[in-house]
Amino acid sequence: MLRSTVCCALLLAPLAAGCGDDNNSNLPDTPTPVSVTETFSGNLNPNGGRTHPFAVLQAGAVSVKLTALSPDDTVTVGLSLGTWNGQVCQIILRNDAALLNNTVIGTAQQTGQFCASIYDVGQLTASTDYSIDITHF
Repeated sequence: MLRSTVCCALLLAPLAAGCGDDNNSNLPDTPTPVSVTETFSGNLNPNGGRTHPFAVLQAGAVSVKLTALSPDDTVTVGLSLGTWNGQVCQIILRNDAALLNNTVIGTAQQTGQFCASIYDVGQLTASTDYSIDITHF
């Protein structure tokens, strides 16, 4: 009887050793950041500008893309990224010759309030509808 108990114990030992370890080294230590895309649209008048504040919740890439201009989608406008203090957009990166589908790309070193601006650079002759996509983490 003792011999069969020892044999059973030896046969089950590898199975028991595999059951006690909950450490799975295949799982990442930190979650993978998920990007967020926010769409803003409005109307831009000649000699005017519009600013759109947004919150960045994780450091990483930030981009603003000009996705629509109407009635003339060939017009040149200004497009910028900056930091927002609650009243003013402090421009950090700008493109004063942005065309449809142009993108301004930067990196947020930390979380916080940021802003994107679109503005006339002297090319608008009439009111223009626009849309921009802001992508960030």
